[in-house]
Amino acid sequence: MQKQTPYILIGGERMLATLCDRFYELMDTVPHFATIRALHPADLQSSRDKLFMFLSGWLGGPDLYVQNVGHPMLRRRHMPFAIGEDERDQWVACMFLAMEAVGIEAALREQLLNAFFNTADFMRNQRA
Repeated sequence: MQKQTPYILIGGERMLATLCDRFYELMDTVPHFATIRALHPADLQSSRDKLFMFLSGWLGGPDLYVQNVGHPMLRRRHMPFAIGEDERDQWVACMFLAMEAVGIEAALREQLLNAFFNTADFMRNQRA
């Protein structure tokens, strides 16, 4: 029997792709997310692809990021960007709206939101 990972529970590759697409669509179009949008390149495709590969493994699916890019080294890769509480909160809010929009079940969404917050908080390199 296959373990019920968050990757499986959200719907696997297809749903994860939809989630990443929606996340970057929201980031690109919702004025509230302008601060985090400004930290990204004009063309979001590479960022979207990296998030998809990372989340695949992070959620218990294929470890695509490690296979294609190497160890995530999240803090190190994010150090060039000023990430404080506002950026953390915008990222988490954007992901919450994306999860809601694609129909991730409420209890799983809350579980993932907590994990996303903790990871996003770990990325902070600016203190108030």
